[in-house]
Amino acid sequence: MTKRILATWIGHTDLGALSRYVKLSTKHQEMIKELFKSKSPSDGIGPIKALLEKEAFSQVHLIGNYEPSLLQQFAKWLGVAVKIHNIEIDNPTNYAEIYQIVDPILEALKLNRGDELCFHLSPGTPAMASIWVLLGKSKYPATLFQTHFDPFDKSIRVLKTEIPFDITVDVLPQFMREPDRLMQHLQTQSPQDTVGFESIIGDSEAIRYAVARAQRAAIHDVPVLILGESGTGKEMFAEAIHKASGRRNNKLLSVNCAAISRELIESELFGHAKGAFTSADKERKGLLEQADGGTLFLDEVGECDLGLQAKLLRALQPPHDKSPCHRVFRPVGATEDRSSDVRIVAATNRDLVSMVKQGTFREDLLYRLATITLKLPPLRERGKDVMTLAESMLVNINEQFQQAHGNAYVAKSLSLEAKKFVRKHDWPGNVRELRNVLIQSAVMCVDKTINDRDIAAALSQLPNIRQQSGESDKPLGDGFNIDRHLDEIRKRYLLRAMQQANGVKNKAVELLGLNSHQTLTGQLDRLGIEYRK
Repeated sequence: MTKRILATWIGHTDLGALSRYVKLSTKHQEMIKELFKSKSPSDGIGPIKALLEKEAFSQVHLIGNYEPSLLQQFAKWLGVAVKIHNIEIDNPTNYAEIYQIVDPILEALKLNRGDELCFHLSPGTPAMASIWVLLGKSKYPATLFQTHFDPFDKSIRVLKTEIPFDITVDVLPQFMREPDRLMQHLQTQSPQDTVGFESIIGDSEAIRYAVARAQRAAIHDVPVLILGESGTGKEMFAEAIHKASGRRNNKLLSVNCAAISRELIESELFGHAKGAFTSADKERKGLLEQADGGTLFLDEVGECDLGLQAKLLRALQPPHDKSPCHRVFRPVGATEDRSSDVRIVAATNRDLVSMVKQGTFREDLLYRLATITLKLPPLRERGKDVMTLAESMLVNINEQFQQAHGNAYVAKSLSLEAKKFVRKHDWPGNVRELRNVLIQSAVMCVDKTINDRDIAAALSQLPNIRQQSGESDKPLGDGFNIDRHLDEIRKRYLLRAMQQANGVKNKAVELLGLNSHQTLTGQLDRLGIEYRK
C-alpha cells in the first residue's frame, strides 16, 4: 500500500497559533512569549495546521527543538496522528547542521516505490526551506508545499511549489561534463567541511585535491582503487568514500589481503559450505555476502596471488543486465552461486602496472578495480599539513596516556625547534611514521616540552625505511632501469626542495645546489612535477 508522507519543521508561527487557540499552562505561555520577544504572533492557524486542513497524509513527521511537553500540546491540537522528532540544533541557519539532522530522519522512512514524500517549505528558517528544496530535487524526490494566510479575507491558500529544474537531471550532468569547473568547486572546501571527510586532517592544496576527487568518486556506485605510499591514509579515505556515498547507512567491511593466509582468504571473501575443509564445521558467510548493500574495502590488494585474482575477477564482473555493484560468487565447497550488491574500494602501495608487466598481477583485474583511481599525496608534498597533523596527533596521544595513567603522565607539547625539525623531515613512512615518532617522544621525554633531540632520537630507533623501500639497494636486472630509478630519486629531492622553499624557485635552486633557475624549471618540466603549496 502506497503512503503519502509529510516532513516539516515546526516554526515559531505554528506555536504562536497554538497559543491563540489553546489554553496553555503559564509555563508554556512564557515559552511562546519568549519566542516572539516584544512582537505579537501573526494571525491565522499557522502553516502546518493550514496544510493539514487542506491535504491528507498517511504519516506526518514534525521536527523541532522546543520543550517536549509543548510539542505534545501542539501535536494534540493538530488533530491528526503525528511523529515528533525532538532534536537539538545550535544554528538554524547552518546548512550543514540542518542537513545532518534531516538526512537520518528521511533515511529511516524506508520509502517504497510509489510512496509520495512531501516537504513543507513555510515553517522554519530560509536555510531550512533551502535544504528541503535541495533534497526534494535530488536525493529524496518530493512534492513541495507552501501555505499562505490572507489577513484580509482570512483565507488559507495551499500551494504546490514547482521548481523548474531537477538537480540530478539538469544540474549535475552539466557539472560532470565540465570536470575542471567541478574540481575547482570541490577544492574550495577544506576536508573538515566536506560531509564524510571530516576526519581527514589538513588543508594543503594536495590534500584538498585528493578529497575533491574522492568526494566526486563517492557519489558514483563504481569501484575505486586508492594508491599511495604506506601510511598515507588509504584506509581512512576508503571509510570517507563510504560515508559520503549513498551506502553510508549500510555496512563497511574490510579485509587486509596481506594479513590472511592464502588458504583462508578465499573463505574470508566468499564464505564456505559446511564440510568444505577440515575445520569447516558449519556454513559461513563471506565478506561479499555480509557487506550486501554496503562497501567492501580490500586493503593491500596487490598481495593477492594469481589464483585468488582470477576468482576476484569473476566476482567483480557484473552480469550485463545488472548494476555495476552486482556480485556473483560461489562459497568454497558450495555447489551454487550466490549474489550480493557490494561496492568495492581497494588499496595498495604496490606498483600494479609494473606487476602486470612482470606477470604477477592480472591486467583485467587491474582495470576492473581501477574504474576510478585515487592517488594520495605523501606527507612531503603536503606542506604545512605536517605540522597540523603532528599537533593534532600529540593532543590525541596526550589524552590517551592521561586516561591510562592519570596524573602520572604529564601532557607534552612541541618546542619551536621540534616543530622546525618536524616540518623539514620528509617522513618516508608518512602519517604512520610521524605518529610512531610522536608516541616515542612523548613516552621518553622527561620534560613537558618535546625538543628536536627527542624527535631525532625517536627517528634513530626506527628501521631505515628509505633503504628498505629500495632507494639505494634496488636489485639489478628483472626490469631494472637506472635512468628511470635515478629520475625517481631526482623527483623526490626536487619535491623536497620546492616544499622547503615554499614554492620559491630561487631558494630551491640554492637548496639543491643547481646552477640556475632555468635548470630547475627544465627538470621540473621534464619530470612532470607540479608543486602545490
